Amino acid sequence: MKKLPRIASAEPVIHGVLKIVWTDGYQGIVDLRPTIARGKIFTYLQKPKNFEKVRVSEYGHSIEWIDQNGDEIDFGADTLRSKAENQARLNEVASILQY
Repeated sequence: MKKLPRIASAEPVIHGVLKIVWTDGYQGIVDLRPTIARGKIFTYLQKPKNFEKVRVSEYGHSIEWIDQNGDEIDFGADTLRSKAENQARLNEVASILQY
């Protein structure tokens, strides 16, 4: 059974975009702007000052924010890893197509 990825650190690059480092050493950039732009649950994250309050959950299973009502907004480590890998592949293809 494959071990699930855990997050070691997460920091905002720009509003809506995070640099995430996993415990296996993989580093990736995850663009969450399309996700947080839609859906009522993400309204809190649409403000840059709130997005900057990201933190890694205990044991690194997710990243999270606690909104003004005390509710948790989170993204799982495995979903974020998949997004990071997919976005890296798309960037690689885009850079090849530019030449």
